[in-house]
Amino acid sequence: MHALHKFLLFHLLMCHGRQSIGSDIINGENVKEKLMLYMASVQNNKGHHKCGGFLIDKNFVLTAAHCDNMNPMSVVLGTHDLKKVDDSMRYNVTRCKHPSFVSVSKGDDIMLLKLSSNVGLNNRVQTIPLPTHEGNTNENEECSVAGWGYTEPGESERRMADELRVVNVSIIKDTVCKEAWNGLPANVICAGGYRTDKGFCQGDSGGPLVCNGVAVGIVSFNHEKNCNYPHYPNVYTDISRYLGWINEILKKNK
Repeated sequence: MHALHKFLLFHLLMCHGRQSIGSDIINGENVKEKLMLYMASVQNNKGHHKCGGFLIDKNFVLTAAHCDNMNPMSVVLGTHDLKKVDDSMRYNVTRCKHPSFVSVSKGDDIMLLKLSSNVGLNNRVQTIPLPTHEGNTNENEECSVAGWGYTEPGESERRMADELRVVNVSIIKDTVCKEAWNGLPANVICAGGYRTDKGFCQGDSGGPLVCNGVAVGIVSFNHEKNCNYPHYPNVYTDISRYLGWINEILKKNK
């Protein structure tokens, strides 16, 4: 129950995304302007970043189900710098949360956001491909995770970054992750945090774990809000386990 309490505490503290304050990419670096053009900022009605997301189709963004705590909600595409946002970058959304989602501790932490209009793909906005089959990651494979927000793991005197940041993380073996996390939900991938000083933190929720140019995971949860590694792995929803659900929704909305 100790681990479950931490899951629930994490969920309440974040409401996620940067929920009141933000995301952390710990020990990362700024993303170059022409890279990661699929990244989306999920925002509240005041235009404050709350969660990450990523464009998978001209009118759909994929994010975490626990980011569904805002009403109304919008998505910003086409910028790495959240100080440089105009109305042309903002889209209202219709939410499609996975029907089995209850909490991060139970899994199924995945949600599709249908955009109010199709996005014009160009040199500022692009989609990212999803896996084509299950089980597409390998132990120690180097991947990346990106987000907006804090850059330090502690809670005091942290500086939030307006520019998108990225850090490289390695895939952790399932058995190792289950041993570290008591009660780990099904259909997840673990990467970063464990035995390293790199990973995500509050507010990066919903962003993609990217391996070889493919979005394989969605930021779900980590260990407590101070993000002091290296004792626990970071946990992502395994996108490959939800391909049928995703494709069915996209097909219905073509």
